Amino acid sequence: MAKKVILLAVVLLGMASVLFAEDNIAPPGEVKGVFDITYASKYIWRGFNIYGSHGVIQPSIDLDWFGSGFGTKLKVDRAVGVGFRNVEQGSHGGERWDYTLYYGGKMGAESDTLASMYRVSYVYYNNSNEDDEDFDLQELNCALSWPNLTGVKGLVPTYILVKLWPAYSGSLVGSHSPAGGTASGFAHIFMLDYGMAIPGLMPETPQQILNLHSEVIYNDGAGPGGQNVDHDWSNAVIGVTTDFETCKNSVLTPGLFYQISMDSSVNDKDELWCSLSWRYKF
Repeated sequence: MAKKVILLAVVLLGMASVLFAEDNIAPPGEVKGVFDITYASKYIWRGFNIYGSHGVIQPSIDLDWFGSGFGTKLKVDRAVGVGFRNVEQGSHGGERWDYTLYYGGKMGAESDTLASMYRVSYVYYNNSNEDDEDFDLQELNCALSWPNLTGVKGLVPTYILVKLWPAYSGSLVGSHSPAGGTASGFAHIFMLDYGMAIPGLMPETPQQILNLHSEVIYNDGAGPGGQNVDHDWSNAVIGVTTDFETCKNSVLTPGLFYQISMDSSVNDKDELWCSLSWRYKF
C-alpha cells in the first residue's frame, strides 16, 4: 500500500556524486527526463554493503517538471541472484523502490566565487518484497555544490546533509529492531569531484573526460537496517567514471570505485566494485 501511495504522490505532485548542470534544466513548458539503467558488482550505500557479494541492477527515471526546479525520481534497487534475503542490513527480500521528490536551483551570480547550486529532496525507501512496511525508511536531504569555490575549473566540492528515519516508529528498523538500534539519525557527506581531460580514447573523440570522485561520510547514528551505529567517520570512497556517447542523447558510463571502511559498525572491511550505466535523455 505504501508503494502505491508514494507512487501516486510522485505522479500527482510532479514536483539529490551531486553536480547540477544548467543545461539539464528544462525550458518553461517542457518536461525533460533521464532514463538510466545501472549494473554494479556490489551495492555499497553510504558505506553499508547492502546486498553482500551480490550485484545490483538499478533502473531509474528522473523527470524535470517544466523547468520549474521541481523534479521526481523513481529508482529500483534489485539484487542479482535468487532466494536472496539480508534482513540485517535492511534489504528486505533483495529489492527496494526509492521515490524522490526534489527542488533545485542556484544562488548567486554565475561568476561569483560563492555561487551555489542546491537541491532539497524527500525520499521514501520502500522495501517491497514481503508486502509489509517493517523496513521502510524516509529521508530528507539537502545538497550544496560550489563550482567556483576552489578556483580550479572542474574541481567542485559538495556537502550533503541527510536526516534518515523509519517510516513507522514501531517497525523492525525502529523501536522493534532486533539489532538493538534504530535507522533514525543524521549523516554528513563531503564530496569532491574533478573532470580531468585526457587524450581521446576513440578516433572521433579529441579528448576524454575522466570524472574523478571522492567522498567521506560522518555517520551520526543512521543505521538503515536498525543497526546500533557509531557516531563517527564511517568511510571514504574514491572512484572514476567516464562517458561514451553511443548515439544521440545516449551515453554509456563505466565506473570503478574503492571504499576505505573506517567504522566496523557500518562496514568491517574495505570494498572494491565496478559499475556500468546506460542513460538516455529525452
